[in-house]
Amino acid sequence: MTVKSILNLKGGGVTTGDPSMTIAQVCARLAEQKIGALVMTDESRNVVGIISERDVVRVMAQVGAGALSDTAGSHMTKTVITCRKRDTVDEVMEMMTRGRFRHVPVVDDGELVGIISIGDVVKYRMAEVEREAQHLRSYIATA
Repeated sequence: MTVKSILNLKGGGVTTGDPSMTIAQVCARLAEQKIGALVMTDESRNVVGIISERDVVRVMAQVGAGALSDTAGSHMTKTVITCRKRDTVDEVMEMMTRGRFRHVPVVDDGELVGIISIGDVVKYRMAEVEREAQHLRSYIATA
């Protein structure tokens, strides 16, 4: 199965921000949207970074409350690993595991078209396992 399958179920909406936002604004947006990461884009909606709850916790632990006025651009991950709609769920799981991150922006032809979280992947895989179990139960019942 592909990333496109997950996006078809959850939609392609992505909450974005820009690097000039303060860490306080990032925290407010994460809380307001009930999300774990903000994809940072430029004026053309090109991905220029990503900042997650983990990034915020790390900077707060290192700098303290003064970091709330820092820009997101000074603490975001600038080299963003992305995936494409045609990538498989297994490939994205491997990316997340290898990179130890929980959010992957989906980019096709240079355009931000969605975001996949570890929660999306787990939910999709659990549904897949349940479908397989149901097929086995049906097979056994008819045998």
